[in-house]
Amino acid sequence: MGNTPLVRLGRFHTGAATLAAKVEYFNPGNSVKDRIGLALVEAGEREGKLKPGGTIVEPTSGNTGMGLAIVAALKGYRLICTAADKIPDEKVALLRAMGAEVITCPTEVAADDPRSYYKVAERIRDEQGAYLPYQYYNQANPTAHYDSTGPEIWRQTDGQITHWVAGIGTGGTISGTARFLKEQNPDIRVVGVDTEGSVYAYYKKHGELPPADQIHQYLIDGIGEDFMPSCVWWDYIDDVITVDDKTGYQATMELARVEGIFSGSSGGAAAAGARRVAADLPAGALVVTLLPDSGERYLSKLNDKWLQEHGMLNGEE
Repeated sequence: MGNTPLVRLGRFHTGAATLAAKVEYFNPGNSVKDRIGLALVEAGEREGKLKPGGTIVEPTSGNTGMGLAIVAALKGYRLICTAADKIPDEKVALLRAMGAEVITCPTEVAADDPRSYYKVAERIRDEQGAYLPYQYYNQANPTAHYDSTGPEIWRQTDGQITHWVAGIGTGGTISGTARFLKEQNPDIRVVGVDTEGSVYAYYKKHGELPPADQIHQYLIDGIGEDFMPSCVWWDYIDDVITVDDKTGYQATMELARVEGIFSGSSGGAAAAGARRVAADLPAGALVVTLLPDSGERYLSKLNDKWLQEHGMLNGEE
């Protein structure tokens, strides 16, 4: 896994600076989370938390579940994935096809609610003695990107990258990659992309979580959170910008229709944020973003009927 292509987005962005995207659906499980699946399992084995034939449980929006499912199948582990019920049907079907058990939980409840997919995973860990990698707090997550994604981008750009712009979900992808890149060149600017209703942009500006009335549901899959994971390495993130649902989904469809790259909405949001950063930069600047997965896993949403019903098309509110 890894060594995914870096593609110039010369039609999506036509400004002076260069915008390029790491296309992660070329990994075996079709997402960036393949990079951490093996790392999380091997961490549990090293720490003695995961025994042969044991059970793994993880709260996941689907992609980490797929990465873990591949490793669980190869190593003979049982896998249980807990997920918010906004998870696309395609992802649930894929996880079950790979042998994982999937438990869906209400999206609208707080992270500390016993019904949340985080707390359900913790209960399974406690009741069944399962290994809970917890990608949000396991430092094997960002370390996997420090070891792979960062070096790949540095090599693929011949060290010419000037800006690293990526969505913040667990924080692992942006953080591990940022640390490696800044160790090579401290002048590289790192910008996180957040969603409206999430906590990261507010936290970066104010140093604390936003008031409860500013945390709310959003439609973009895979980035944003309502709590603060420890896998976000703030020392390596210079700024965080916000992309709303409509902008993220429109950028997702634009990528497909002008670049032939069909990513999920988190990739569309990241690309939209990266284009915003690139718009103000001169020739010679090289902005790199990352498209975490394929839009094929979101066909129930990435179609004109769903987009129109949810006001995601041009001129609609």
